[in-house]
Amino acid sequence: MADSSRLDELRSRVDRDPASIAFAQLAEEYRRTGEFEEAVRICRAGLQQHPDYLSARVTLGRALMELQQYDDAKAEFEHVLLSAPDNLIAIRSMADIHQRRDERADTPADAPPDAPPDPALHQLETWLTAILDDRASRAAS
Repeated sequence: MADSSRLDELRSRVDRDPASIAFAQLAEEYRRTGEFEEAVRICRAGLQQHPDYLSARVTLGRALMELQQYDDAKAEFEHVLLSAPDNLIAIRSMADIHQRRDERADTPADAPPDAPPDPALHQLETWLTAILDDRASRAAS
């Protein structure tokens, strides 16, 4: 459970200055305590003023996932990955969405035998491979 004094402090900061980026920390604290609807509400309000605040979009996506609003969560993570393609939380969360929906990297069972794999999963695999290759080459240097 989150420290209630921390929540109180963050709520007070956001109440005093609704344009503060502290909304993202407040929303994350709510997400961590399982108050997903409140995390979503706070993120959406804050993102109206700070639409490019990527960590808030990650928090929003993670809270939406817990509410099983996978399409909305996926949209948030895609937004993050357009600006930060190496954001591991967004990449992992996208994979988790596919897993929760029981979407595998291979083609669906009812797809024709020559059907290509899901393009979104292919893109995730490409991003993750590039990130891992880049890190491996840096570690070898």
